[in-house]
Amino acid sequence: METRFNLFENEVGGRFAKRFAGVALVLQQSSLPKSTQELMALRASQINGCGHCIDMHTKEATAAGESAVRLHLVAAWRESTVFTEAERAALALAEEGTRLADAHQGVSDETWAQVRKHYDDDQIATLVGTVAMINAANRLAVITHQAGGSYEAGMFDAAFD
Repeated sequence: METRFNLFENEVGGRFAKRFAGVALVLQQSSLPKSTQELMALRASQINGCGHCIDMHTKEATAAGESAVRLHLVAAWRESTVFTEAERAALALAEEGTRLADAHQGVSDETWAQVRKHYDDDQIATLVGTVAMINAANRLAVITHQAGGSYEAGMFDAAFD
């Protein structure tokens, strides 16, 4: 797969990417655990078939201390015992928020109740923002053919320092 377009090499794309990174930084600096954010991003990226983002979030999660077992089981989190109830609520939100076109109700009341049970308002704002941002990132990478495999942990943050 050959990259179609490099947003960073374009004036408008570069300005957009810098602001996009700023939003991501707001989410990263929240009280929602980084591991939860990475697991959500990984699951949405799996659903969307975004190799670049799967590569990025797997490596970022690993660098942050996430276990290989949990990373391997994200795709089958419902049939796994390695995720907490709070993480399961976040993963359900990530899935339902990603698959909006697949469900007439969007995010179910059951999932929302679980999210409310386990997270405070600031964390919920981060959960919702994380779903929105990773889906946007997936679309940017898939549309422009950003391939997975070459990402190194910390590259995203370093690009905007």
